[in-house]
Amino acid sequence: MESMVFISGAVGGFGRAVAAECASRDYALFLTDLDGERLTVLAGALSRAYHVRVETAACDMARAESRSALFERLAAQECRFWMVINVAGMAYEGPFLERTRGEITNIVRVNVESTLDVTRALLDLRDRTKTCRIINVCSMAGFYPMPVMATYAATKRLLINISIALADELAACGVTVTALCPAGMPTNEDSCRAIEAQGFLGRITTQNVSSIAARTIDLALRGRRIFIPGKFNRFLHCAGTLVPPVVISKLVGSRWRSAQARRRASLTEVN
Repeated sequence: MESMVFISGAVGGFGRAVAAECASRDYALFLTDLDGERLTVLAGALSRAYHVRVETAACDMARAESRSALFERLAAQECRFWMVINVAGMAYEGPFLERTRGEITNIVRVNVESTLDVTRALLDLRDRTKTCRIINVCSMAGFYPMPVMATYAATKRLLINISIALADELAACGVTVTALCPAGMPTNEDSCRAIEAQGFLGRITTQNVSSIAARTIDLALRGRRIFIPGKFNRFLHCAGTLVPPVVISKLVGSRWRSAQARRRASLTEVN
């Protein structure tokens, strides 16, 4: 059986961009997301446009039993993968005390638990005749303590650290691991409003999803361990290493509170 590229979170904005980029390169795909109907539509569109094999399965990444059922299906079908792209993620913007315990738990389950679970399960199903490429969608938020998005940023920090560590640990097994750390990406209406609310800094750090998808795959094929899209974003990351985390937290908190105020004001005007 032809080995495939596995993509979680495939029907989201960046997931679709990655799937389309892979299909344009004639890669066979296995796509998963929570919404089975949208998966079917996406698979049909990619198959017609690029004439590639696309398989799908709905999966709730927040539920261990749903992931286990998916892994059992993949093993039963003797699927093999040479690339795993962990796109699935969750974020809630807002103060910690405004988030429910369930919301906080789900962020950790989807961003951390499911990513590690998928990675470990699919390493057993990797195509051992090829170099296996793993791409974890992290975030620039993972480099900083971020008031208003504290849990999200912390989960992305863990993904960055474990991606770097696994890149070293798995190198001898013919596996590379790439941590993608973008800033803003206009993937849906909410993200576009959030970017706009941050003003000039939000716009200047935002990157096009299709170009990020293409560049990420190119660099993963070369074995790049960390990719921060955008020269200005890379400058911000370097500059951030010179500033104490406590200071960054205060600056980020101030920026997010101002952005939220502008966003609430814009929503009020619309309504």
